[in-house]
Amino acid sequence: MPTLLLALAVLSTGLYAGFMLIFLTGVMPALARLTDEQFVTVMRRVNEYVPRAAFLTVFAGVVVFPALALALPGQGGPGARRWLILAGLVCAALTHLVTVVGNVPLNNALAASDDGEPGPARQAFESRWNTFHLFRTVLITASFVLLVTASLT
Repeated sequence: MPTLLLALAVLSTGLYAGFMLIFLTGVMPALARLTDEQFVTVMRRVNEYVPRAAFLTVFAGVVVFPALALALPGQGGPGARRWLILAGLVCAALTHLVTVVGNVPLNNALAASDDGEPGPARQAFESRWNTFHLFRTVLITASFVLLVTASLT
């Protein structure tokens, strides 16, 4: 069971890191080329559509699976493995913290912004959102690397 949980931790974290990386390197640079009205409309739709069952399952899995792997007896193995899993879990939890404290409030503010004036809404959103997103992408990628390393230990 511990090996399965670690494998699920690696899988969910890899999926989430890939999702974040694609947003960082592909989606947001493409959206940066849109007009203010187009940008605000698209980001609102993305923020409405993304938090659904498949995404939320992966989102939860990046903290639940490593936490369960650590909680089970026998996962200890070499001390380094436990520390790597713990470090991966901490990075994943910090990713969620950045999301909840940084990105989600910006998403909510964008959703509530004035439809007639997309320029100020975009100005208040885009740069700050991208900065938070960069931090969480780095954190979840670090989590993935730590968990892969733990699985090889």
